Amino acid sequence: MTENLSFDTVPTAEPASGPTPAIVIAGDYLNKLTGEKIERECKDKIDAGAREIVVDFSQTDIINSIGISILLGVIDNAQMAGAKVVFSDLKPESAELFDMLGLTKHVTIQ
Repeated sequence: MTENLSFDTVPTAEPASGPTPAIVIAGDYLNKLTGEKIERECKDKIDAGAREIVVDFSQTDIINSIGISILLGVIDNAQMAGAKVVFSDLKPESAELFDMLGLTKHVTIQ
């Protein structure tokens, strides 16, 4: 006699507050090398299904123009994928720079 075994998968519900954001650490100096690393990590997380990317700037002291340019690409790629980008723990100077350049119109600042 053979038994028919059936395994039903139960979908896990997301928390009431929504999916857990994917966190990317910016590092202390946002330049071409670290910017490309952030860009790669964000792309990988979006490709894996993340719908919110939090870029943590708590350790970031310096941001150069190439780093800003790469962040614009990250924002654009996330928006095309339907993902939200959040910049967290910005130093006041960085927040002012991002505001002056218009980045704050496209991301949430925490």
